Amino acid sequence: MRHNSLPFTAARAVAALVLVFPLPGRAGEVAEVQAARAKATQCFACHGADGLAKAPDAPNLAGQNESYLVKALTDYKSGARRHEVMAMMTKNLSAADIALIAAYYSRISVAVKAP
Repeated sequence: MRHNSLPFTAARAVAALVLVFPLPGRAGEVAEVQAARAKATQCFACHGADGLAKAPDAPNLAGQNESYLVKALTDYKSGARRHEVMAMMTKNLSAADIALIAAYYSRISVAVKAP
């Protein structure tokens, strides 16, 4: 069985984050953001670099809960959640890739204003 075909578990998520975000200090934070942004670029056409959707049927991802994004991407990849475009986009993502994309969009600050 290939490593990428294993189910995404909390333990794999932690392992992926430790591998992806090991650098301490300010330089490490900058490297983390750059790595996360680089992986998320494939999402920018629909969801925007700023997390605000560019396609009319795409959701905004800015400030979304990180664990929700990990689950959604994992479910698209496995077929548990169905969407033709998202199935194609997640097909070749590893657990570490999913963690990076979720981290990128969840870390975008969002201001909410009540009507």
